[in-house]
Amino acid sequence: MGQVVQNQGWTDKLEDQRIFTDWARIVGPEVAQHAQIEGYDDAIVHVRASSTAWATQLKLLAPRIVAKLNEDLGDGTVLRIEVRGPQAPSWKKGPRSIRGARGPRDTYG
Repeated sequence: MGQVVQNQGWTDKLEDQRIFTDWARIVGPEVAQHAQIEGYDDAIVHVRASSTAWATQLKLLAPRIVAKLNEDLGDGTVLRIEVRGPQAPSWKKGPRSIRGARGPRDTYG
């Protein structure tokens, strides 16, 4: 199997996937509980935080996390981490939405 991976040129891609599989071990269980990886491309890790407080905390911890990831996965694997806060609810769809309205801002007509 290892020979097939090498012949197909998949070695780097498989190494990159370790970011997803080893995330909890590298950053620790508490951080992993509040931060999920949404993607990885061009040496940038995209992380979604469970709350705005955790998003702020992750932005402060980002240089340390990048250093830990590079130490564990290989130097230069990760250049930076982009942290996003929790997804806000959509007011455009649902049982109480109407066409042409502006969502919760449209309360006084």
